[in-house]
Amino acid sequence: MIMKGRAISPGYAEGEAITYGEAFSFLGGVDGKTGRFNVRAGNIDGKVFLFPNGKGSPVGSYVVYDLKVQGHCPAALVNRSAETIVTTGAVISSVPMVDNIDVGLVRDGDLVAVDGSRGYIELKNVKEVDIVSALVCYDGRFLMLHRPEKSRTYPGKWSLVSGHIEAGESPEEASRREIMEETQMSVSYPEEELPVIRVRYADTIYNVHSFLYRVGGQEVVLNSENTEYKWITVDEFVRDESVDGVDVVLEALGTRI
Repeated sequence: MIMKGRAISPGYAEGEAITYGEAFSFLGGVDGKTGRFNVRAGNIDGKVFLFPNGKGSPVGSYVVYDLKVQGHCPAALVNRSAETIVTTGAVISSVPMVDNIDVGLVRDGDLVAVDGSRGYIELKNVKEVDIVSALVCYDGRFLMLHRPEKSRTYPGKWSLVSGHIEAGESPEEASRREIMEETQMSVSYPEEELPVIRVRYADTIYNVHSFLYRVGGQEVVLNSENTEYKWITVDEFVRDESVDGVDVVLEALGTRI
């Protein structure tokens, strides 16, 4: 799948991803002579290095250049938000670099292509799927469904009403269909629609189209896709027991439940 960002330093490179989840300083964070990390296991040599943003001393720019001279430079750099230190290091070392990328969706070992001239990265081992997620509300509570323990994704977790968008369907149409199929409840038009949320499970990134619906006192009748249901308040929500992304939906819409 392709992720569009912003071109920072020109060039094209492919390599195995290595990631760091926090702001990173090349000065002290990596050995400029060998490429070995000081802040995590692994080596930057020949890898596509993805991290949120740089920090620290401007000398970090010359650590990147030193890595280039020593033959242990990263193949490319990818940030969520580029800043001057890393940008300067990439440019003077001729390392392709892109920012405005959600680096949290990339995993160590992914095969990543970086086009620093056109401003995109491609995750060659990852597919992209569009799904819907419906926040169904009644009397100050919202509906959650329990996934079977043998489910292919998020087994044993709680989710909103969700499912794949079928060919020819709009996301809104898919959300109404999924509500009917999974609960036998009929809804009209959504009260709100959120911007698309991206979450990753295994080798798939899901583009989640989320909607808020209100229902009356309709009975919930589950199909075989879920094992049980519950109506809960926002305060009763437990993130660790739920699929990824539900917390984001609740953060955006929870006050209107």
